Amino acid sequence: MTATTPRLTGYAHGGGCACKIPPGELEDVVRGLTPSPTTERAGELLVGLEDGDDAAAVRIRDGLALIATTDFFTPVVDDPYDWGRIAAANALSDVYAMGGRPVIALNLLCWPREVLPYDLAAEVLRGGLAVADLAGCHVAGGHSVDDPEPKYGMAVTGTADPDQLIRNDAARPGTPLTLTKPLGLGVLNNRHKATGEAFDEAIAVMTTLNAEVSRAAVAAGIRAGTDITGFGLLGHAHKMARASGVTAVIDSSAVPFLGGAREAARDGYVPGGSRRNLDWVRPHARLDVDDVTALLLADAQTSGGLLLAGEIPGHPVIGEIVAAEDGTTLRVS
Repeated sequence: MTATTPRLTGYAHGGGCACKIPPGELEDVVRGLTPSPTTERAGELLVGLEDGDDAAAVRIRDGLALIATTDFFTPVVDDPYDWGRIAAANALSDVYAMGGRPVIALNLLCWPREVLPYDLAAEVLRGGLAVADLAGCHVAGGHSVDDPEPKYGMAVTGTADPDQLIRNDAARPGTPLTLTKPLGLGVLNNRHKATGEAFDEAIAVMTTLNAEVSRAAVAAGIRAGTDITGFGLLGHAHKMARASGVTAVIDSSAVPFLGGAREAARDGYVPGGSRRNLDWVRPHARLDVDDVTALLLADAQTSGGLLLAGEIPGHPVIGEIVAAEDGTTLRVS
């Protein structure tokens, strides 16, 4: 980038997965969207809308399930190539979170063509292609829209063994909880948007694929998990515990955070999405932590790690799954 290159984050009302529709509002929107039980369809739907899992999964035949997902968002960093890499890694993560392998992706590009030059759009697409190449995933076309606000992401199709899917409704008491990436991406991205400060560690985390930990989880027989994105650690842990009928116990002292994240939160660089996440889970949680820690645990992540009900060597165990406690899905200390 040069001094005259437009700051992409300045064209977005939010940033990355922090611009998601709040989870409670979204659940109200999709409630009641029940497909007709009499319609014949190809394949057997294994994972659908019911529990808000990371992707949909359909059994095509014995030993083969298709996984389908889509994810796109406004600029989270100013560098267009990095934004493309981050958005692609984030979209691919949904397939990895289900224990699958991405096979083909389609670009989704919204671009203010009369405001931002197309060479920046080309850099975004080049970044997405670079990460898809690392994943061994085809990229074949996609769809574009003239939009006053830039957005980019991918629709991804992958495959998995239907008997080895990782789901958010399969957590069982007595299982440890492992987190595979540090938190704090939301507050650091928000600080970047406000000040222009660059956070190389955050970019490295967001562009790291969850492929290796996904393969390790499947090999270890882990069957419950989710990825940590726009609803934050607390939001996604709440969804998994609710779907599984259990309580997730989280030790905040064991949760890793990016350098500068706590300072960014203390300085007020907290995305609105992070605050909405905390408001959403608070009625279902027992939170014995200070306000800054609670916000960081609810921080809206972009291309975050996996939260797995099981142990993966080299990654911290941050808590455990226990039997349901009086309707409480989260207990955090």
